[in-house]
Amino acid sequence: MEKRNIFVVGGSSGIGLEIVRILSQKGHNVFVGSRKNDQLKGLEGVNHLKLDVTAESLRFDGLPNALDGMVYCPGTIQLRPFQRLSIDDFMADLNVNYLGAVKSIQGVITRLKKSKSVSSVVLFSTVAVNTGMPFHASISGAKGAVEGLTRSLAAEFAPRIRFNAIAPSLTDTPLAQSLLSSDEKRKASADRHPLKRIGSAREIAGVAVHLLSEDSAWITGQVFSVDGGMSSVKTFK
Repeated sequence: MEKRNIFVVGGSSGIGLEIVRILSQKGHNVFVGSRKNDQLKGLEGVNHLKLDVTAESLRFDGLPNALDGMVYCPGTIQLRPFQRLSIDDFMADLNVNYLGAVKSIQGVITRLKKSKSVSSVVLFSTVAVNTGMPFHASISGAKGAVEGLTRSLAAEFAPRIRFNAIAPSLTDTPLAQSLLSSDEKRKASADRHPLKRIGSAREIAGVAVHLLSEDSAWITGQVFSVDGGMSSVKTFK
């Protein structure tokens, strides 16, 4: 298997960290852009770049001249009634989920073009974009922008770079712990899914790694629902 250079933004926690672990196990060269690197120690072939996606401008010193793939993982969970959301709340979600992705892609697009093969970019949306959910106005708006970006860039950079997105439902990660802080909350969340459980970071990461690989070479411009059936299945009893 040929080693590939993969840049994972937000790869120090949750789904991003699981992506880094899988890529490391497969022997790839992984470059992680994040504010912290505590969880990356001991992972072979993993390099850390200090990066804050909310900064006005981003620096990507330390990345190789050519990248074969990139994943943008930073996200937010800010669920409130619409009338309690301020414009600052909307901007905070937009900055992390959408504008951070825009700045990161713009910063490495030249490197992605220099890959010897077709490079791949994976972004993250949410089940709440295509499935209306109360209290999700801010995050679903920001992630809806991510889906539009995915399809637009897939068209603009074909056939040189592939762009796809993953739309998970609630996943067992540190970001979601406030929503899974008790057995009652966990059971209620699990019961809302046709598969009657919460997804794991490893399961979502596996889909991302597949989209980075050449096994998905004929896939671009897609948004994949990895949500326990929530967006497409209704069970009747």
